[in-house]
Amino acid sequence: GNPRCDGGRGDAPCPEIFAWGLRNPWRFSFDRDTGVLWAGDVGQNAREEINIIERGGNYGWRFREGLICYNPATGCPSAGLVDPVLDYPRADGGSVTGGYVYRGTAVPQLPGWYVFGDFVSGRLWALDSDENGTYSKRQLAAPGLPISSFGEGEDGELYLVDFGGGLYRLQSSVSAPVDTVAMRLSDTGCMHESDPSQPGPGLIPYAPAAPFWSDDAEKDRWLALPDGTQISVASGDRLDFPAGTILVKHFRLEGQLIETRLFMRHTDGSWAGYTYRWNAEQTDALRVVGGATVDREARQWRYPSEPECMQCHTAAAGRVLGLGIAQLNHALTYPHTGRRANQLLTFDEIGLFSPPLGVDPADLPALPDPFGDAPLSNRARAYLHTNCAGCHRPGGPTPSDMDWRYGVSLHQTAGCDVAATTGSDLGIEDAQLLRPGEPDRSLIWLRMGVRDVNAMPPIGSLIPDEDGLALIGEWITSLEGCDH
Repeated sequence: GNPRCDGGRGDAPCPEIFAWGLRNPWRFSFDRDTGVLWAGDVGQNAREEINIIERGGNYGWRFREGLICYNPATGCPSAGLVDPVLDYPRADGGSVTGGYVYRGTAVPQLPGWYVFGDFVSGRLWALDSDENGTYSKRQLAAPGLPISSFGEGEDGELYLVDFGGGLYRLQSSVSAPVDTVAMRLSDTGCMHESDPSQPGPGLIPYAPAAPFWSDDAEKDRWLALPDGTQISVASGDRLDFPAGTILVKHFRLEGQLIETRLFMRHTDGSWAGYTYRWNAEQTDALRVVGGATVDREARQWRYPSEPECMQCHTAAAGRVLGLGIAQLNHALTYPHTGRRANQLLTFDEIGLFSPPLGVDPADLPALPDPFGDAPLSNRARAYLHTNCAGCHRPGGPTPSDMDWRYGVSLHQTAGCDVAATTGSDLGIEDAQLLRPGEPDRSLIWLRMGVRDVNAMPPIGSLIPDEDGLALIGEWITSLEGCDH
């Protein structure tokens, strides 16, 4: 019965506002059978939430985030607030994508369940309540996709889309999935039979020219292909690997093995990542399912979950990141022979490419070592290509238009002399994504140096790369404009 507020402020409720106290709803949907309005609400730093939206409801933002206090200065009052039906922590995901109450028939176990996902963790859940009205979520799948939205067909069947452009339909699996990946590294068949710290027969060593920052760990890498298969040269810099390919990577801290990761292309063509934690005796490593952060002396180490692996190994980048033409186009000293040769020529000589490469590597793209003796600009761009361009490229899983691939000119990256959006400027006056000459007002540099909700990369690292910060800071300082 109140008059409309028309944008003004006052003590009386505004009838044009249906509900408030939501932070960033993504997405709304009506249950086609009941008319109930559901919404996923993206959190700030700690919690994601699912809400049933009621007329006149106040959902608590910015007093609280999910069910926890967000702004202690307000006293975080709870009287009159509508609780979310579910909130979940950043251990499960970082950006909820609201879905639909399932009313189809293709998945007979799900009618009446609310189906939703998470953009960051790539997990898909269903939500139902018990006889007491308490909601809990059940994981349906962990495809590792950046799930950006859902759609409902006229028949009630559900579809999801990922940020890279994929469209998928929800259906029942023929049978319960069986995890056939070995729990012990020594049982995978990838490592030497008598010493799991050494590669098994047939594994081929490789090294990228511009390696990723991995919290100061030393790394060894190998590639294995199924017998009788070869690598195809895809468009541009990419290589296409056959089903059955396995990439193996050791991580060492102070000379001790701490982790081994396997990145596998399964028989259906999909890629998946698995991680193993080494024991103190250095005799074997056990698989870590679901990820873990562990204390190690005066620091922590993160073992990524299966969905976290796929957040970095994006579809837009072709899933495989360190094995491209430009990354392999340099010499490697092969440990078993002591011989030094260009990796592309070596792969070609032993018959890994189909068709044969047939090109002088000098005529192919090559990344410089970011900490070598190439010109500063080239080294900085190689660093950004490796550590940022997996996501920041066309079709990548970010809301940004930035493109940090090595071959893109600076003025075409959509990152130079571009103002930060409101709320992402870290409170820095006149902040830009990259402000020539001023690293302390450049978000790409500032976010490299933090490990909170603003961190870049957002996952995969718990310690800033001080050498990388120095490199990118020196490069930004040297820039006089974006015409490079």
